[in-house]
Amino acid sequence: MRRADRLFRLVQLLRGGRLWTAARLAEAMEVSPRTVYRDIADLQASGVPIDGAAGAGYVMRAGFDMPPLMFTQAEVTALALGARMVSAWAGPDMADGARDALSKIEAVLPRAQDVRDALSRLAVPRTGITEIDRGRIDIIDRQIRERLWTRLIYVTPDGTHTDRRVQPLGLCWF
Repeated sequence: MRRADRLFRLVQLLRGGRLWTAARLAEAMEVSPRTVYRDIADLQASGVPIDGAAGAGYVMRAGFDMPPLMFTQAEVTALALGARMVSAWAGPDMADGARDALSKIEAVLPRAQDVRDALSRLAVPRTGITEIDRGRIDIIDRQIRERLWTRLIYVTPDGTHTDRRVQPLGLCWF
């Protein structure tokens, strides 16, 4: 892992607001505790508000803002693919959300062209999902987030109706 990536990851872990020992940070980042001590000292010297000391643990003071987002080419491609998949397969609300999120990411990237380049080489076909079913995805997602019950009516091949009340826990595509 590049040093810059390691420092960024360290800041991300510390931003959670909980106390981290150097040993736990080292384990999470797959480096030695000595590397963590050195990285923390470098971050503190550059103005990152990290409180604590060796042996006691470290925590970041609230309110620290990160510099603009930096993504690798692979991360930009993954985000673009995810947005394309959501736009093709999910409901209209989710599709709008994916496009809006990608626009926000594009706006803060030093090279906004990276997003457009990734989108130009990715295609995701619609897989037979009807517009009615796409709209239902947004409804079920809202019901999951709000912990609402859903009524499902099953019809067996012989025409028998079964009425069930369920609480959806997640959306799965396969």
